[in-house]
Amino acid sequence: MNENFNVTTSPHVRAKDDTNRIMLYVIIALMPATFFGIYNFGISAAILIILTVASCVGSEWAWNKLLKKKQTIGDLSAVVTGLLLALNFPSSIPWWMAILGGIFAIIVVKMFFGGLGQNVMNPALGARCFLVISFAGYMTDFSAYKEYADTFGGATPLATLKAGGDVDILRMIIGTTPGTIGETSMIAIVLGAIFLIIMGVIDLRIPGTYILTLVIFVTLFGGHGFDVDYIVAHLAGGGLMLGAFFMATDYVTSPITPLGKIIYGIILGLLTGIFRIFGSSAEGVSYAIIFTNLLVPLIERWTVPRAFGIVKTKEVKADEGK
Repeated sequence: MNENFNVTTSPHVRAKDDTNRIMLYVIIALMPATFFGIYNFGISAAILIILTVASCVGSEWAWNKLLKKKQTIGDLSAVVTGLLLALNFPSSIPWWMAILGGIFAIIVVKMFFGGLGQNVMNPALGARCFLVISFAGYMTDFSAYKEYADTFGGATPLATLKAGGDVDILRMIIGTTPGTIGETSMIAIVLGAIFLIIMGVIDLRIPGTYILTLVIFVTLFGGHGFDVDYIVAHLAGGGLMLGAFFMATDYVTSPITPLGKIIYGIILGLLTGIFRIFGSSAEGVSYAIIFTNLLVPLIERWTVPRAFGIVKTKEVKADEGK
């Protein structure tokens, strides 16, 4: 019997599927939101998606080539990062910003920390937050969506809701509203999420706890009580669904323990609620996820199950403290 063990970094895939296949499943799951985004925002969205994905893949290839490391672009993780990052862009940003975002996501957030499995936050969201801080005007400009300019004034429905305006819930669920390329259609995102759940890529612990916590928070502190339309608007608006199912569940930057996933989801919901209700911005998903990513090592340390048959006595604990 071979008693050698192969110890690797995350993502830890405990099934017949390898990282390449898991990433392929995620790409397939993102296709409904991607195609709807192109339909909704036009050719500019398609160009940004292509440029961002190419920038991410090219950056990873160049990094490995320069440092004479084994090429890792075949695992498709760079493609997933580029696609997620592009779906978080307004369709009106300049082309060079998409390329800059892809380079930052791969080189700074991922490769500087050692590559896949070593990054401490989701690369796509890390790059998005970098661009929001650096180029806030571009990253919050949704005026290119002309069809509903009179209704929304170029603002997203979530921003309109925060300002006290009325929003069209049905349009928000379908996705024919201003927003980033991939966040507007709740239907398209949920279709992709269902595919990931069926394929066993994700479970509902993190997204379910995240969404439920936000619903409770909005009900208690949103100022509308249990208003179904108001709650649905929060669920369908902004990047909540895209973040909950596709980025908060990232294998590398989320807990692996069952209890840890629930705690992680609760923290995500609380932070998103605080940012949305009490913050200056109508959104908050991106910052909630990357901040909570940084807490994952502590969450896992607190929630690792005790080995069967091991009981720590006071004497043992005292010895460990010496």
